[in-house]
Amino acid sequence: MPKNPLSRKQPESYAGKRAIVTGGTSGFGQALVEQLVADGATVLAIDVHEQAAEGALPAGVLYRRLDVRDEEGWDELRNWVEATWGGLDLLINNAGIAVGGRIDVTSLDDWDRIVEINLMGVVKGIRAFVPMMKEQGSGHIVSTASLAGLVHAPGMAAYNVVKAGVVALSETLRYELAPWNIDVSVICPSFFRTNLAESLGGKDVEMEETAVRLITQAPRSAQEVAAKAYDAMQRRRFIILTDQDGVAAYNGKRFSRPVYDRMMLQAGRDGRDGTGNDRLEKLAALQKKLKRRRATRP
Repeated sequence: MPKNPLSRKQPESYAGKRAIVTGGTSGFGQALVEQLVADGATVLAIDVHEQAAEGALPAGVLYRRLDVRDEEGWDELRNWVEATWGGLDLLINNAGIAVGGRIDVTSLDDWDRIVEINLMGVVKGIRAFVPMMKEQGSGHIVSTASLAGLVHAPGMAAYNVVKAGVVALSETLRYELAPWNIDVSVICPSFFRTNLAESLGGKDVEMEETAVRLITQAPRSAQEVAAKAYDAMQRRRFIILTDQDGVAAYNGKRFSRPVYDRMMLQAGRDGRDGTGNDRLEKLAALQKKLKRRRATRP
């Protein structure tokens, strides 16, 4: 069979590579920064704080403040990278917030906010650095999406939409940028313990209470998820699923669609009937059920 030019059989180290990680001072972004430093990369962490908190970053990691919504800020960052590093090997678009809620409860202000940060923040970062990567003929763009970008549970419209947008953008660029030897990956983790819940603050309080519970009680830590994601990044995989529950849910949607549809429809009916505010918990249950079905399949 001909070799797939988009795949890698062996992991490629980022040792000596120049990397930017947005949202890099806490949670999943911080864990990715730690992975890069351990691998020998030169790292610039980006976040919205004036300064990184003491001890938030490993020794030697640089820090710059940037709100990913700020196009001029991205231009200034690109100019700094060009003047200081002369190029960029890895851009990790990780900064994001969480918004949960039913379509008639989530406010339009919440929609605007999550679109500007989670989707347009990624677009602006990529637009800032793609010309540089094209000129040097290499690079790797990694964006943090979510399993919600692939599996769309009811009661999560705004979050599902922006994360699906990041997946679609990444797939488009995977083929568009391949002629310049620029790789593209998108990380789609399921629930894991992180500070993402702190960004919740929309109008659908019941839905967000469930989200907080699922995040804070998840069985996986940000460090565990980052380690798995990092291995897949080194192999330049496109869709990066970091846990078996997520793999089961995604494959269940693809290959066991009737089961998937029945469970999602039931989750929607539960929301209509007021029998519970556990739509996200039903997604977690769906993941486990589909995982068991695949495990018992001959």
